[in-house]
Amino acid sequence: MSAAEKLREAGVGEAAVQTFERQLALLREGEAGALPESELEPVQDVPDMDELPEDGETARAALDRVVVLKLNGGLGTSMGMTQAKSLLPVKEGRSFLDVIAAQVLGLRQRTGARVPLVLMDSFATREDSLAALRRHEGIEADVPLDFLQNKVPKLDAESLEPVTWEADPDKEWAPPGHGDLYVALQTSGMLEQLLGAGYRWAFVSNADNLGAVLDERILAWVVREEIPFAMEVADRTAADRKGGHLARRRDGGGLVLREIAQTPDEDVDAFQDTARHRFFNTNTLWVDLEALAATLRARDGVLGLPMIVNRKTVDPGDKSSTPVIQLETAMGAAIDVFEGAAALRVPRTRFAPVKTTNDLLGVRSDAYVVADDGSLQLDPSRTAPPVIDLDPDHFKLVADFEARFPSGPPSLVRCDRLVVRGDVRFGADVVVEGEVEVGEDVPDGARLVG
Repeated sequence: MSAAEKLREAGVGEAAVQTFERQLALLREGEAGALPESELEPVQDVPDMDELPEDGETARAALDRVVVLKLNGGLGTSMGMTQAKSLLPVKEGRSFLDVIAAQVLGLRQRTGARVPLVLMDSFATREDSLAALRRHEGIEADVPLDFLQNKVPKLDAESLEPVTWEADPDKEWAPPGHGDLYVALQTSGMLEQLLGAGYRWAFVSNADNLGAVLDERILAWVVREEIPFAMEVADRTAADRKGGHLARRRDGGGLVLREIAQTPDEDVDAFQDTARHRFFNTNTLWVDLEALAATLRARDGVLGLPMIVNRKTVDPGDKSSTPVIQLETAMGAAIDVFEGAAALRVPRTRFAPVKTTNDLLGVRSDAYVVADDGSLQLDPSRTAPPVIDLDPDHFKLVADFEARFPSGPPSLVRCDRLVVRGDVRFGADVVVEGEVEVGEDVPDGARLVG
């Protein structure tokens, strides 16, 4: 069975089928999705959020036509989770979705605007996430609460045909990366519904980034400058060397996003040079839905985002299983598609993702607070988050992590760096200050000063 036949048999929308067929054709022709350094120029300057003027009138006029869209397809499998990561308690017993719902409801109450919340779910996250959202009275609006992302077949690394895995047929499929956002909006009918209800702009971010809240100054800038697509970027640090960075094509093209998976081996040093490539993609975007619909029509439903070639095994837990290729795209790569697309430098406070239990400990601690607008931000006394390095042999999985902090996180508001090595259990009311390394159990009330 061909890839197209397998996709259609699974009920995947035609635009998604055509998108995958295009990528597969490029792969067969030898395209590796690479963006070599020789084709790129660094971007040294972009508009700064802090320099945007207050334009309340423009923002108020546009607020009723904005939708908050959260990517919610992840299960948190890297942390040992089997449900939507957004359901994990993250702050004061509230989950990511609880905080997001409070952000949106608070914005509606302050402004009187509709501002619907919409999730891009996967089949694995949909049921539990919608049930959790509906516990928030008044969260539903005049469009559906979610739409489903697509799925794509894993390809046998040798034949490039869809792989078969009788032991667990579900493992024959992979998510197509968050670049699927645009195709999924179309194939699900959500794009048509949003436009039909009068919505013009989408504010898009990851569900695990509680620092990303709808900002009225940015909205006014997007509207005033008629920007079809805007990416929020932040200054790269040593901790961001592996994250996708902003660049410009040497051939006179526009802005482009390059991921580490698209970088040839000989260019990795240049990719990780944070002085050369200054800005990383926070994966928070602003999209003009009318411009998106027009672009999709002009391209017969296929945006043609650069593909990312990921080499894995069909069963991720069995390295001896069949080698496969997973074709993905990044939603930020659409910055190369829309004429007039722009990037905006934002402060680090708008970027607080949780990808590991190191991140989780930080945001659960008093180093982060919930601001008046509902966003999760560093405590005002801090200029940077604490650096946390928990022993992966004992803290990587959420269940193991929780067991070692039975009374909650220690105070980290004055912590610069916390390193934990070994099977360490923390007691209640622990305070960590400065740079501390721990290798044994920490009793109740301990004050660890580096």
